[in-house]
Amino acid sequence: EIFYDHVVQPVLREDNEIGVRSLSESEDKIKGSFSLMSLFDSITYNKGAAITWMLSGFLTEKLFIRALTSYLKEFSFSNANQDDLWTHIQMVVDAQDAVQLPASIKQIMDSWTCQNGFPVLTLNLTTGTISQEQFLNKKENSTHSYNNTWIIPISWMRNGSSQPLMWLDKSSKVFPEMQLSESEYDWILLNVNLSGYYRVNYDQLNLERLARLLDNDPKAIPAVSRFQLIDDLFALTQFGYVQIETALELTKYLAKEDELFIWNVVLLNLVPENLESTLRNYEVYPLLKKYLLKRMLPIYHYYAGFIRQNIDALEDDYFAKVYLEKLFATACWLGLQDCLNLSSELYAKWMDNPEYKIPFLIRRTVCCYGVALGSDKEWNFAWEMYNRSDSTKEDKDILLSAMSCSRESWLLYRYLQYGLSDTLFSSNCTSIMILYVVTKDIGHRIAWEFVTENWPLLSERYGKELLHDVLKGMGRFVNTDVQIQELQVFYNATLEEDERVDTTLLLEFTKFENMERRELLTKMANWLQKNVDD
Repeated sequence: EIFYDHVVQPVLREDNEIGVRSLSESEDKIKGSFSLMSLFDSITYNKGAAITWMLSGFLTEKLFIRALTSYLKEFSFSNANQDDLWTHIQMVVDAQDAVQLPASIKQIMDSWTCQNGFPVLTLNLTTGTISQEQFLNKKENSTHSYNNTWIIPISWMRNGSSQPLMWLDKSSKVFPEMQLSESEYDWILLNVNLSGYYRVNYDQLNLERLARLLDNDPKAIPAVSRFQLIDDLFALTQFGYVQIETALELTKYLAKEDELFIWNVVLLNLVPENLESTLRNYEVYPLLKKYLLKRMLPIYHYYAGFIRQNIDALEDDYFAKVYLEKLFATACWLGLQDCLNLSSELYAKWMDNPEYKIPFLIRRTVCCYGVALGSDKEWNFAWEMYNRSDSTKEDKDILLSAMSCSRESWLLYRYLQYGLSDTLFSSNCTSIMILYVVTKDIGHRIAWEFVTENWPLLSERYGKELLHDVLKGMGRFVNTDVQIQELQVFYNATLEEDERVDTTLLLEFTKFENMERRELLTKMANWLQKNVDD
């Protein structure tokens, strides 16, 4: 689960831009313009690991280890290239009959290491047809016509039982054994436990059956496959392969989902960090609140119990360490009363006794809502703790962010004013403070006024860098032409000719992104409207 969540999924998210290199680079490229250092990146390490994992999967671990052993022995104290590895694996494969491959190891592996990107498989299970194409953003109607094909191992299960491995070695192929029957209890799942480095785009019929299955018995699908199903669908939505409604259908079962890493991928897609303020619009927010809270309650209460009674019991829960904060922050953001109360209680406890430690796993959320729900008393306490000589860099960061959570505009204004005084903060704090305030609901107007009023001083002190960061932050809230004009007027008055061009482009791009987002939010609102009471 950790491997998939931390290694494979992040690289799938970045390995789909047109410019991303392939895993293996030819030597002439490296000798020439290609800088060697840039090869030590996530394509090498994450994609390399994912493809090795896939190789070990279709060979079986026994053969894989046997081949590696012979390869390492032969080349110990000398040099090797990737074809040497393929030769040794081929020797082991040729010496047995149990594992049969559709092509040589070199042909199979070259399709993964020498081509950039990865495939998405599109299924039509009425006919049993599977086709492949490179996974690229369909919304950017690019002129590139890629006819890359991969030799793809397909692990699959039907109705809960594993099936023999299949291979897709051309752009499209019919697998009669994968045709779905009339029975609504007949379902198929591909790429079980993410054994292959690709995404799957199921047809509507199978998706409906998988959604029903999740609703009745989520554990019938292995946890990693549930994660992958949801992640694939949101990625397919983002790239224009399927509509957002299709992805949302698969979130209905979530009240029965008890895996934190699966919740995390749902929340990253439904409540992305930088969109909180955009999502708080009057159409989507109340619907999302009702829809999500109903489903989050079981897992929220499960963990809240530990926080209240026995936080140490979570010591070995790896995913709680990395993802509990996101779950809690979302529950509080959606206004779950218990979450707000818990934050206030723990913050008050800390105010009574500054030596008390707020549970580390949810400290950021507790401090933010402690300040948000309080008055200047709570805010001043955060300020006092921030200035303690023994507070660590991380304490300071958490408190700096918490002080921007206040819901009283005069406190936010004072906070920004503090940021201007040389003695209180190091210079890089000021831009961070402005950005913290910009992303808060009531903060972005305040931050904007503050920046425009104090521009001469800010620009003298921090120069263009700051403006750029702040504009990016402001940009997310620019939805109307009027707002864009307002920014434009400010630029024309403050920027040099050559900088105006860049910022105008940035604005245009932001406006386009915001229009797209608004369309998406409208679709979400309509879907939630229909499904909120399910």
